Amino acid sequence: MKNNLLSSGLAIAILMISCNAKKQNLNVVKPIPPVVEIVDPPGAPPKQWKEHWFEHVQLLNRVLYNGSVVVYYDDAVSRSITWPSTYMAEAWEYTKKTYGQFGSDPKLYVIYHTGKYGGGHPSTYMDAGHDFRNVTDCGKNESNAWSTGTGNDIDLSTHEIGHIVEGAAKGVHGSPAFDIWHDSKWMEIYQYDVYLGLNRTDDATRWFAMMNAGTDSYPRANTHWFKDWFYPIYNGYGKSAVLNKFFTLLAEHFPKTTFNNGVTTYPEYSRKMNFGEFVHFWSGAAGTDLKTLALNAFGNKDEKGNDWTVQLTTAKSTFSSITY
Repeated sequence: MKNNLLSSGLAIAILMISCNAKKQNLNVVKPIPPVVEIVDPPGAPPKQWKEHWFEHVQLLNRVLYNGSVVVYYDDAVSRSITWPSTYMAEAWEYTKKTYGQFGSDPKLYVIYHTGKYGGGHPSTYMDAGHDFRNVTDCGKNESNAWSTGTGNDIDLSTHEIGHIVEGAAKGVHGSPAFDIWHDSKWMEIYQYDVYLGLNRTDDATRWFAMMNAGTDSYPRANTHWFKDWFYPIYNGYGKSAVLNKFFTLLAEHFPKTTFNNGVTTYPEYSRKMNFGEFVHFWSGAAGTDLKTLALNAFGNKDEKGNDWTVQLTTAKSTFSSITY
């Protein structure tokens, strides 16, 4: 009996010690691991960028970057959206492969806004307004903007890259044809080519159907820019090569001056082109006389009512080194 009591007492004591030990373990506070700050490598793009253009005043945060693009979101854009780092990189690299480099920085700076700034705008490495960077800045008013990475998400984004091409191709600042094709019939064929070049067959088919059905009021009512002008040139005379050659011929032959952006000096087109010159330069790019195609697509008058066929005769004399 005495032994049993001793054994029972010993067991209770052991159990109490064990319970106390468990209670003590539960109260142990583990040390907080040290905070490790991720340090950017030398030359990394800034983590934040304060907007200072137009009505834009957002503090942008860098969310993704690689060797091709730097992606910035304002605070309203969902951080779960990651497609721009892939798609915009692919579109930018294809654009440089087709039209050449755009400045010494190989990256495109991509900005997105949610719930504000509906639409988009570009800037080029030649312009001080966006800190001498190639930029696409796009916004949508919807609260779930940019969530799909399809349809208008990529259409608007690609459109703005095209403006960088027309505004800075071949190292010359400006777009002599802008007053003719506006904002922008050129972009319709540029985007079609990008989608084809990236093997995005569904997007190319979708885009072709929309553009082929489109009409405009300039230079005359019911003009089919894509169907009757750009697509026939593209499809019949070299696809991306003919698009690129137009800008090559502009840089080689169209009048230029210089401008200083506050840091350095670049060549800049000194004037806009007239419609006859427009047809002449596209004929040179295609390597064939496009006068008949232009007459069928546009009639013989420009938006101001001038007979561009007369202008074409002068353009052939002025830019006689462009042959076809």
